[in-house]
Amino acid sequence: MPNFTDVTEFILVGLTSRQELQVLFFVVFLVIYMLTLLGNVGMILLIGISPQLQSPMYFFLSHLSFVDVWCSSNVTPKMLENLLSETKTISYVGCLVQCYFFIALVHVEVYILAVMAFDRYMAICNPLMYGSKMSRTVCLRLISVPYIYGFSVSLICTLWTYGLYFCGNFEINHFYCADPPLIKIACGGVRIKEYTMIVIAGINFTYSLSVVLVSYTLIVVAVLRMRSADGRKKAFSTCGSHLTAVSMFYGTLIFMYLRRPTEESVEQGKMVAVFYTTVIPMLNPMIYSLRNKDVKQAVTKAVARTCSGK
Repeated sequence: MPNFTDVTEFILVGLTSRQELQVLFFVVFLVIYMLTLLGNVGMILLIGISPQLQSPMYFFLSHLSFVDVWCSSNVTPKMLENLLSETKTISYVGCLVQCYFFIALVHVEVYILAVMAFDRYMAICNPLMYGSKMSRTVCLRLISVPYIYGFSVSLICTLWTYGLYFCGNFEINHFYCADPPLIKIACGGVRIKEYTMIVIAGINFTYSLSVVLVSYTLIVVAVLRMRSADGRKKAFSTCGSHLTAVSMFYGTLIFMYLRRPTEESVEQGKMVAVFYTTVIPMLNPMIYSLRNKDVKQAVTKAVARTCSGK
């Protein structure tokens, strides 16, 4: 039988052990984190104060920005601290808390992306009924489901993580507490955690992605039937930003969580995790603003009001 050891803290190996690269990474990720906060908080405030952005699409986008802020804040501050620290540790409780919020926020985000795809389907395929079908009450119900479901599923997953046992190896080959590297160093409770991780991730990613694919299949059919070239262009432009965000987010998560944890997959997943924990939250507000005329106009008007107020 393995000699199980009580765990009080883990060592986060991080991205590199080279001191000069750690300083460089600290500067790079600090800038990315500041841009993430600025972009997403700015998007939330802009949607809140702009009359032309009071539609369901921007309501859901504000929640996507809110989740991106917390997803990045759950990981990046600790990563920045460890880049300049000699110990590079995280407490056992802190590790479980980080796991809980990360899993919860990932599930919330994938289902918000699915809800946004459904919203685009309703707007393009049922424009005459869009206002009544996507009322404020309906939008509140649609956005509450990802939060309730995501945090509930995460509680179950974190309890299974709590069931892992360790035998002296407390070095996590990652820059935050993630399930695959934890499974890799555990010596007990591994099988049930490994299979439940793959099954739950597979079910949720498949279901939410199916909603996205079905919605956009119906959207494409409806757009191709439009007689107006301007109508087709406008419809595709409102969907392009969302499809870009969906492709980046789902692609990186599937690569990370739908494989059995091995030394090679954990190392590759660490590089991929940099993208979806730091880069994607920074890019999302840029993607939705640079290709969206309504957001550009709202920014212009907000700046004009600010300048005139002075």
